[in-house]
Amino acid sequence: MTNIIVTLPRPEDAKGIKNVLVRNGFRVTGVCTTGAQAISQADGLNDGIVICSYKLQDMVYSELHEFLPYGFEMLLMASGHLLPECKGSGIVCLAMPLKVNDLVSTVAMMCEGIARRRRRERLRPKVRSAKEEAVIKDAKELLMARNHMSEEEAHRYLQKCSMDSGTNIVETAYMVLSMMRE
Repeated sequence: MTNIIVTLPRPEDAKGIKNVLVRNGFRVTGVCTTGAQAISQADGLNDGIVICSYKLQDMVYSELHEFLPYGFEMLLMASGHLLPECKGSGIVCLAMPLKVNDLVSTVAMMCEGIARRRRRERLRPKVRSAKEEAVIKDAKELLMARNHMSEEEAHRYLQKCSMDSGTNIVETAYMVLSMMRE
């Protein structure tokens, strides 16, 4: 589920938005009245949405957006005449007065975008360091020399052992090196 932080200068407004979102199945992880509180809450989370107004007690929306950690998106709720200045900034905007249906559908769209980004990042191949690549190469060379395997067979052997033991291939390579060098 996506983390949502509602940040509005008036606590009763923030609680009202939170209640609307919770009634519609969203998880609101925080309700804040200042940008500093929102940043502090966001720092402990991987990603999410910050819903805020144009001006907070300690900063304006653009400063808050600048200080949000990677993975966080912003939904700005402001008067229609203020919204044109955020075009092209990567901030999703809703004009006030707010319609509940617009808020719910916009938050749902943003949550789906975050879920898609998570899936893409999870499916992206992991980048190994040069040291890790060297360990895998050494383990394959040792398997090739001792067991008369081709490089492809040695690699498949490491992969299978890795999957069977529930460890990643680098840990498996370390195990092969430590067992076969004794």
